[in-house]
Amino acid sequence: MKIKLETLQHQTDALEAIDKAFPDIDALTNDPNANYVYANPLINYRYSDKANIDIKMETGTGKTYVYTRMMYDLHQKYGLFKFVIAVPSPSIKEGTRNFIESDYVKRHFNEFYENTRVQLNVINAGDFSSRSGRRNFPAQLSEFVEATRQNTNQIEVLLINQGMLHSKSMHRTDYDQTLLGGETSPIKAIAATRPVVIIDEPQRFPRGKKFYADIEALKPQLIVRFGATFPEITTGRGKNKVTKKDYYRGKPQFNLDAVDSFNQGLVKGIDIDYPDIPEEQANNLYKVKQAKAKELILSKGNKEYSLNIGENLADVDPGFEGNITYAGGTDRELSNGLALSKDMKLIPGTFAQNYQDEIISQALDCHFKAEQNNFLRSSSGENAPKIKTLSLFFIDSISSFRGENNSQGWLVKHFEDILTKKLQKLIAQYKSAIDEREREYCSFLQATLSSLRSEHQDVYAGYFSEDRGSSDADIQAEVEDILSNKEKLLSFKDKDGNWLTRRFLFSKWTLREGWDNPNVFTIAKLRSSGSEISKIQEVGRGLRLPVDETGHRLTQDEWQSRLSFLIGYDERDFAQKLVGEINADSPIKLSQEELTDEMIKLIVQVKQKNDPQFNEDQLLDELDAHNIITRSNKFKNNVEFNGQTMTGYDALCQLYPELEQQTKVAQGKVRDKYSQDNTVVKLRKQNWQQLKGLWLQLAKRQMIKFDPSVNQIAEDIARTVFNDPDNKLFVLQRPQMIHQEIVTDSEATIRENQADYNAEYLTMNYGKFLKTLAQQTDLSVNLLNNLIVKAIKRLRNNTKYINEKTLGNLIKNFNKQLNEHIKTLYKYEPLEFSSSTSIYNAKKQEFVDSVPASVLGVYQSNSMSDEKYLYDRPPLRYDSADPELKILNHSYGPKISVFGKLPKQAIKIPRFDSGTTTPDFIFKIEHGDKPIYLVIETKAENMRLGDEEICIIQQKYFDQLKESGVYYQMATSEQEVHDLINKLENGEIN
Repeated sequence: MKIKLETLQHQTDALEAIDKAFPDIDALTNDPNANYVYANPLINYRYSDKANIDIKMETGTGKTYVYTRMMYDLHQKYGLFKFVIAVPSPSIKEGTRNFIESDYVKRHFNEFYENTRVQLNVINAGDFSSRSGRRNFPAQLSEFVEATRQNTNQIEVLLINQGMLHSKSMHRTDYDQTLLGGETSPIKAIAATRPVVIIDEPQRFPRGKKFYADIEALKPQLIVRFGATFPEITTGRGKNKVTKKDYYRGKPQFNLDAVDSFNQGLVKGIDIDYPDIPEEQANNLYKVKQAKAKELILSKGNKEYSLNIGENLADVDPGFEGNITYAGGTDRELSNGLALSKDMKLIPGTFAQNYQDEIISQALDCHFKAEQNNFLRSSSGENAPKIKTLSLFFIDSISSFRGENNSQGWLVKHFEDILTKKLQKLIAQYKSAIDEREREYCSFLQATLSSLRSEHQDVYAGYFSEDRGSSDADIQAEVEDILSNKEKLLSFKDKDGNWLTRRFLFSKWTLREGWDNPNVFTIAKLRSSGSEISKIQEVGRGLRLPVDETGHRLTQDEWQSRLSFLIGYDERDFAQKLVGEINADSPIKLSQEELTDEMIKLIVQVKQKNDPQFNEDQLLDELDAHNIITRSNKFKNNVEFNGQTMTGYDALCQLYPELEQQTKVAQGKVRDKYSQDNTVVKLRKQNWQQLKGLWLQLAKRQMIKFDPSVNQIAEDIARTVFNDPDNKLFVLQRPQMIHQEIVTDSEATIRENQADYNAEYLTMNYGKFLKTLAQQTDLSVNLLNNLIVKAIKRLRNNTKYINEKTLGNLIKNFNKQLNEHIKTLYKYEPLEFSSSTSIYNAKKQEFVDSVPASVLGVYQSNSMSDEKYLYDRPPLRYDSADPELKILNHSYGPKISVFGKLPKQAIKIPRFDSGTTTPDFIFKIEHGDKPIYLVIETKAENMRLGDEEICIIQQKYFDQLKESGVYYQMATSEQEVHDLINKLENGEIN
């Protein structure tokens, strides 16, 4: 399997924000060293915060991808070629190295930046050592510093972790060789290259501290920080003390916060599980009062217990099983590897081996539930590509895994026993399967069990920091697979067709940062991490969206499984803390006491997306009319709203639900085992049965049949496009300079213009140009080649017109004209077989019992129940407050027998431009002997690009069902739907 990187919209948005914030090259400098061959070109506002950029992206959304592509972009546009990537730890450094050097990443970027390569130079501990006794620079440092601009196709990158950057080796000046003809200090030599510095995990490099001082010693012209968390600064004292995030320019230039990441489906949803224990046992807890290097002091109630190094916890309470002693030292650890910190709570029963067995058992149940969903997945009733499912176990002691004296650790023995029983049970379940995919899964399970019983099993593996110095070949092979061989971990079979069964990984928090695999669906913590680290960081290894066996990264609509996170009882408030962290990441802080300026601005900003005329005065007038706020914008108490008495804040949220939608994680994105499950919505079968006759028709698979004239039309359009008499599509491409100036008239505005700067024209390989063009237009290579040859002849045989801009212009112009011509030149033909959808099982010819809440909407409202609605409620699920929520909350007359929102992929109407579409609502209207079915597609008045095409497609599809009483309409408001229903009820529309 080859991973296929895909450019996601939020990553493109981040890159555009960087491009917009980039201060530009200083083209008017008088600096005599501006063209220094070993250094980057000079940047405007260099060496100041005015140049620096912050990019905030939540864990799991691809910041490494963005900053890697940023280097390519800055090199292509501005000639910058020397970058330093500073990371906090060796593990993060290893993850970054693996990403940049992986074949799939190189393949991906070669599509956009042909013939450009990254030369990655990594500085590790020990690189400065020399057997000769001479003090020499590492080769990778010399290569980075002394590379010149003359190699225009190469980007030089130096990757270094903060410990190495802070080391004496980087700062000393007594080396036996020089760099750049005179520099004897590595730091000064790097500074001479005028680098652009990228900081990964900026909270680990706070300004004013030693590690940031090391960054400043590099004298970067520009610093770009990428992270989910940023350092904080505190100003003032006492009552005037204020703590806030420390951002360059006062705010991030791109902000993808945790709320957006979860609500937009850019990361997995999370289920939190933990074993329950009796109340008496739960209350028997000890608190760490002090953990010193040589002494541990525990407290319980008014009593204190002191343990010296080597003394057993069982002497304090027999419930501490497993011969656990205090190891102390700088890490303040127990002998089982658990790091202790002040006020940490220890429950004796959670140290028992059978308790950890329970977590392992639950984790494996979660694993196999996800694995079956991911292996047996189907789409439109057909098998879809499989998804390899991985699980990650964080344990407290390497000896419990590796064992001692070549014997297995107790944890591995227990894990194998539990896993064996679960495999045997599943094999028995699928052994008699008839379905081909189920039989294939049985084969996978049998291969897993066979490997587990073999002398050298390949089902699970471990990675611990201690493994780096191991001479055991098997251990080194495990480590290499976990750290570097991502594609192998994601693949089901090797090149010989044998099953690759490894999918259970063990570590001691070493993999918490810097390691990433998108297909981790279960994380089990067999012991508390011991410190109050970020909860988002703890789940971070499993947040990324998965890839299937073809290497395609999936969206949340394409798969069902969530991340299962298993913890101990002592962390049972984990879900609450995680939700709090996510919500706290919102840049807007909600006040339940008064309507703040920030809250007003947010509501107006969101409302204007659908209603550009909406403004602050309109908002305040409406709140006054409902008696929600005072003149000073304080919320009133005991407000009468929608027949209920509530606080002014609650009334505001009902009137403008957009406020909490933008600032709080949607319910169901993070679920606690013992909290109410809001992620499955039950169907009211008696209401859906009223739609059964219609659904038998909708379940019929449909084929798009184009008019025979389409092929000729496509060729004629291509000839017109490629002829391009105005020469607007075939263009020359150079790197551009953007000039901005502030112009003051009645108000200050920015005037911007672009100009090419003196550089070689950018071109691309003709074969790739032609191949991409054929793939994107579905035209024959021969036809395209003939058209291009004629066009280039017309342009005086100047092959420099073969470039990315020309390619994009031709593809965009051709497809736009073709779609305009063919969007009416096709029809739908029902096929002889039916297909299953999210709402209907075609094999059984019946509706499903329930659907995931996510296919109905990401938000929920506790509105009053209506017996005509298609689902049990409350809560009611929706995607937009206007018009969706208003439509669902409307009171409908007696002629409406059933109504409701259609789930995603409920009908799957084929689109002529690929993919499928489903309308939003359905109403059954009683009308004499023959009912009318009103199908609604809701769109905002200011429709986005492509919305009109969706409506045209759906109109054509439902036109063929008019004889069955189906009426289709696009609506932009709740009132419009209400008017349509009245007209249909009164027979005013045929």
